Amino acid sequence: MVTAPRPGPDPLPPSASSAELLTQEFRLRRFQNWFFLGLMYGFFYMSRYNFSAVQAAVAEQFGWSHADYGSILSAGLATYGCAVFLNGPLADRIGGKRAILIGAAGAAIFNLLFGLCHLLILKPAVVVGGQVVSHAELGAGLNNTSVIAMFAVLWACNHYFQSFGALSIVKINAAWFKVSERGKFAGIFGIMIQTGRTLAFTLLPLLLRFLPWQYAFFVPAAFLTIMWVLCYFRVENTPAQAGHGDFDTGDESPDEAQAADTIGFVLRKVFARKAPWIIALSSMCIGLVRHSIDHWYTRYIVAVFGVTARTLGSFGPYQFASVAMPIAAVIGGLVAGNASDRLFQSRRAPVIFFAFLGMAACMTGLRGTIHNAWGAAVVLVAVSFFVQSAHSLVGGAASMDFGGRKAVATAAGLFDGAQYLAGALAGAGIGKLLERYKQPGGLPGSEFEVWPFMPLFFSILGALIISRLWNALPGRGGHAAPIAKSGGPTYPLTASLPAEPQR
Repeated sequence: MVTAPRPGPDPLPPSASSAELLTQEFRLRRFQNWFFLGLMYGFFYMSRYNFSAVQAAVAEQFGWSHADYGSILSAGLATYGCAVFLNGPLADRIGGKRAILIGAAGAAIFNLLFGLCHLLILKPAVVVGGQVVSHAELGAGLNNTSVIAMFAVLWACNHYFQSFGALSIVKINAAWFKVSERGKFAGIFGIMIQTGRTLAFTLLPLLLRFLPWQYAFFVPAAFLTIMWVLCYFRVENTPAQAGHGDFDTGDESPDEAQAADTIGFVLRKVFARKAPWIIALSSMCIGLVRHSIDHWYTRYIVAVFGVTARTLGSFGPYQFASVAMPIAAVIGGLVAGNASDRLFQSRRAPVIFFAFLGMAACMTGLRGTIHNAWGAAVVLVAVSFFVQSAHSLVGGAASMDFGGRKAVATAAGLFDGAQYLAGALAGAGIGKLLERYKQPGGLPGSEFEVWPFMPLFFSILGALIISRLWNALPGRGGHAAPIAKSGGPTYPLTASLPAEPQR
């Protein structure tokens, strides 16, 4: 049944007019807010990707296989996926600033503890030609199995606190940016967070030329501690708390704007609608592609091209990929955000669809260049462009669009949680896949010939899923409304939220 078109948005009250709020003073205060948040989240990334960046060195010390590393990685990703889903309503309740301070403190502590595990090694493992001759001799009565379990628990705890990062970012920024600004903002903000990824994959491997592997965890912990202090004093949840009054971002109807932000309201706003679930499924596909590449390309280069963990940072193709991949990701986020806002009238699905097709093309190219270091490096850079194009819109824009200011962290938890749970499957799945196809005495790294096939399948599947929302965009009530053909009226895909019962 077709409903009548919704009336246009009510004019803002004089006390919260756009003219009053979008002054130079407001813009400067908003810049300060997201700049410090961006730096903080950049170091969240550094303290999350540091293990993947130096895992060859850690594996060499302990004598870990592909599957051992994959199990530790999956423990962290699975924990993140569950935690971000469960902590979304909590972040909506306690506010983004408090949530990100909790997350930064916990992540710093568990990175420190992870690094301190070097004290357990009495004698390092013996690895010859990529084959483990003997595992590390360990203290405290530990064996290889128990130490892997301990690392998995520590990495899982780190990821639990990491989960507060993305939730806090979207929770705070949803109050500072209008719907029409969010696509562009998601791309700009991607510059900040890619800084942390760049530091993880460039600075930390170079650090290993002079310092032991544990400093790849001590350094990010120190940066998080510094940013905790800066964010405590420089970040506010809303323009009103910063002394700029209320700010209408255009993602709520008048009724929703007046509704109390109870848990019931938040859960119904996100989970009682079709569009968020479709976005979550497509986010799972993004996660399978993203984590299949991000957490394995370092190991791929070491295994296939005979690079040692200590010389990795000076290997030309790796240097190029580790620097160019974040740059490509930044460009991808900027291009995707602007295309979404300007070419598709704030619709996110068409841009995500084309990004998935780009990922599929890249996976095909990676299979063809798997034994060509420079060719594979170029393809990895292209993968990063398309993955971030999709990820920035799902995590940075769609969660704010379909969650609104009151439920944005819950929406982000659904989308981000789906992506990381899929990443956990990729971590464990690829580790076992590589072990299965590993051929002792064969061509070094030949098992990585099967590496691109899993992300190829899910990039195609993701394109099919997100195409279901091709014409969908958020209404002022957070609905997904299809754009009518021939310039006709728009209609909501779902019914309005039922009224919150009186308590």
